[in-house]
Amino acid sequence: MPEIRWLGVTDSTNTQALALARAGAEAGTAVVADHQTAGRGRLDRVWLDEPGASLLASVVLRPEGGPDAAALAVMATSVAAVDACWEVGGLRPGIKWPNDLVVDDRKLAGVLAESLVEGGRVAAVVVGLGLNLRWAPEGAVALDELVAPGREPVGRDELLHAWLAGVEATTAWAADVLLDRYRSRCATIGRAVSVTTAEVTWRGRAETVDASGALVVEVVGGARRVVRVGDVVHLRGDGDNG
Repeated sequence: MPEIRWLGVTDSTNTQALALARAGAEAGTAVVADHQTAGRGRLDRVWLDEPGASLLASVVLRPEGGPDAAALAVMATSVAAVDACWEVGGLRPGIKWPNDLVVDDRKLAGVLAESLVEGGRVAAVVVGLGLNLRWAPEGAVALDELVAPGREPVGRDELLHAWLAGVEATTAWAADVLLDRYRSRCATIGRAVSVTTAEVTWRGRAETVDASGALVVEVVGGARRVVRVGDVVHLRGDGDNG
């Protein structure tokens, strides 16, 4: 059975899990911490937490195939996180492309994937999940704020095990099944969005997520752009349904 390594305080669970992956850790190996001193998110952002108030965990994946297989494996971890929130907390957040969890556009969880490349191929992918349980920074939301009245507070360990079990299941799904499940949980599809890439910021409407995990956005005049890397913001107004 894959190892779960429990830490009190660490720099980053992703950093520790990457070290384990380099040392040959099997798929499903996880690192969990009470607090991170150097937590990080996508696009070089900082991830903040209060000690003991978040689920901070990273898992080692070993997808077989090229970059598309790695991207699908990361998508699977977000689907698993949504389903774990439903199973344990009775709440089903949406996925903000590519992988964050949101409720009414407030961030519940961040997902950061980092690849370990050896010999020109992706040898492993480490996916870190930071989920606000009892505390959230301004503008975000914590799971305990959202559970139905009368329900017990969500247990971190229970949520962790539900997520890891879900990761094991979802990463084994066929690609078309995973994509269907991801799209059905994606809060970005159908939304008016602002997209910022390294070169420019532009607006459009998110149409779908393609087979590689990229976001397809319709822009003015019916043209479509495919976004593989970028920062997406959900917009309100302009006929948006969100």
